[in-house]
This record gives sequence, C-alpha cells and structure tokens, in this order.
Amino acid sequence: MSILITRWLDSDVGYSFRNSPTAIVAAAIAFVCIFCAVFAGWVSPHNPFDLTKLELSDARLPPAWYPDGKSTYLLGTDDQGRDILSALIYGARISLIVGVVSVILSVLVGVVLGLLAGFKGGWIDTFLMRLCDVMLSFPAILVALLIAGVGRALFPDAHESLAFGVLIIAISLTGWVQYARTVRGSTMVERGKEYVQAARVTGVSQLRIMLRHVLPNVMGPVLVLATIQVATAIITEATLSFLGVGVPPTSPSLGTLIRVGNDYLFSGEWWITIFPGAMLVLIALSVNLLGDWLRDALNPRLR
Repeated sequence: MSILITRWLDSDVGYSFRNSPTAIVAAAIAFVCIFCAVFAGWVSPHNPFDLTKLELSDARLPPAWYPDGKSTYLLGTDDQGRDILSALIYGARISLIVGVVSVILSVLVGVVLGLLAGFKGGWIDTFLMRLCDVMLSFPAILVALLIAGVGRALFPDAHESLAFGVLIIAISLTGWVQYARTVRGSTMVERGKEYVQAARVTGVSQLRIMLRHVLPNVMGPVLVLATIQVATAIITEATLSFLGVGVPPTSPSLGTLIRVGNDYLFSGEWWITIFPGAMLVLIALSVNLLGDWLRDALNPRLR
C-alpha cells in the first residue's frame, strides 16, 4: 500500500496534488467527512436513530456543554431532542451514500450508451442523442421530484431502503446524459486514430476494441465529471429531502434537518438549520474543488 502511495505521489498527478494547497485542504475536508460518515457509529457521541434515548425535554437546546454529566450537545439539539452533531455525522453518511451510488449508476449507464453511440454511429447514435436532448429539456430537479413523488405514491408504506432506492433512481435518471454526451464525443475522436484502425485490420472484434482500446482513453473526462457530479447529487438529495420527497423524515438527512430548522429559524433556534446548511456547503465545496483540481491535473494544456 505504501509503495502504491509513493508511486502516486511521484507521478504527474501526485506532483500536481502536492503543489496545490487548495486540493490538499479540500482532500483533507473530504477525508474527514467520509471518515466520520463511514465510522459514524464510533465517531458520533449519540445515536440519533435510538428513539429510546431521546428526551423531548432536551429539544431545541442551544449549542453548549452541560457539565452535569447528563449529556453534551456541542451543536445543540433539534425539535426531537437529537444531538445536532450526531445527526450531521449520520446525515453526511446518507448524503454520501445517495450521491456516490447515484453517480456510479449514472456513470455505468452513460458510459455504455455514449461508447455505443460514438463507436457505432448511424441510427443508434441519432436515437441515443435525441433521447439525451429530450432528457436535457426537463430540469433534473423536476424529474427527480416526479419520480420520487410517484414512488412514494405507489409505495406509501414502503421500507426505508426502498425509499432510498427510489431517490437514487430519481437522481440517476437525468445524471447519465452528461456522461453519455462526453463519452460519445471522445469516442468519435478515438475511433479514427491509428491504433483503432490497426486493431480492426488485425481482426479484433468491435466489442474488444471498445472495451480494451477506446474505453481507457475516454475515462479521463468521465472521472472529472463524476467527481463534480457527486456534489450535485448530494445537493439534489438535500433539496428533495427539504421538499419532503427525499429520505424518510425519521432519517437525519442534511436536507431534512434544514427543513426542520427552517420552521424554527425566526424563533431563535438558528443552530438547527445553520449547522446542517454549513455541513452541506462544506461537503459540496470540497468535492467541487477536488473536481477542479483533477480536471487541471489530467489536462496538460491547463497546467
């Protein structure tokens, strides 16, 4: 493992990372958020899912430390008495899972369709690109609202995991379009190069050419786009949860906490919505900064 890290640091991308303070700070913030989300059960001081330990008398307590040994609420509590700090840690886990899984699904669909459209051309390319145009004509948040709303209407008493699945599908349904168009353009450039022509002359099948030769050379822009789209997916999940069609209300999602805190913002309980909002901005900003650095590092013309 240490050898791989050393080789990466000695590479061009590693050199660019070591000489970019913005990328280092963004990576550190993203690492802390991911670490706390993955190990939320050990990092968080309280478990916001444990309803037996919630005290309504602790609801809407301001950020402070209570030395009586009863409890410590560094960032205060929400309307149900849940510790805001613990809810943020578990909420970051929900946001990251939804964001990463939806982006992975979008990448798989978009790369396959874009590779097929760019390499085959003809009516396949025309059909898939017109499909992309149709999908781009609808706002992503509107499509996500429609899918999530229909899923909730069809399965009103569905299990919580099914609600997460509907949310991931709703975000992925419009996310694949950008990957398909990006991969299609890069594939159309690569398919005319000499190494592809040489592979065809030697009798290599088209599927093998696409997977072994063309695909590795078009994945650079996809990685950059996927990094940036993670932040977009997280914001979309928070928006849907804020509107009440995202994750279930019992889950301490960042969007849910912001929506709950919005009801108490003007009554003086500012911490219920300010801290989740700041956490959402911090995650999205760090991921976007990493995406900008990765774009510059993988494109020699921008150095």
